[in-house]
Amino acid sequence: MNITVVNYNPNWEKNYIEEQQLISQILKNELVECFHIGSTSVPNLKAKPIIDILLVVNDINILDNYSFYFENIGYEIMGEYGIIGRRYFRKGGDNRTHQIHAFQYDNIQEIERHLAFRDYLRQNPKISKEYGELKSKLAQIYPTDIDAYCDAKDSFVKKIEKDALKWHWCTR
Repeated sequence: MNITVVNYNPNWEKNYIEEQQLISQILKNELVECFHIGSTSVPNLKAKPIIDILLVVNDINILDNYSFYFENIGYEIMGEYGIIGRRYFRKGGDNRTHQIHAFQYDNIQEIERHLAFRDYLRQNPKISKEYGELKSKLAQIYPTDIDAYCDAKDSFVKKIEKDALKWHWCTR
């Protein structure tokens, strides 16, 4: 996978909405909520141009019955892919355009972790900028090594997650 980090693109929100509409048509009543998450959901944050989508569904096991429909709109079905209770889908192969992280409605820890991270970055432009600069630097160092890229930013991400969760609970 080629790793490219680019300046924020306001069209990312439109890309999310278009995909969210397709997903809503597939899942109908099984879908509880859909969120735009990840770096493309944070205004002015540099990002890999991949739309991250968080799906909250009624029953994570029933979601598996929809695999055919997701494959028909270009997704590769990846199963839990390292996170118990998640279903992960990706679209675009080596030039990935979208990723779906799906959780059952009662998997509060994972759902809130993603939303708190996004909202914290939206509210903290200085940290968001620092994160974007780190990603740009790492993309230049590891242009084709996604594992090394992710490993190199892991401690920064974990610190943001920790701060974001504390912030999230203090602002409720």
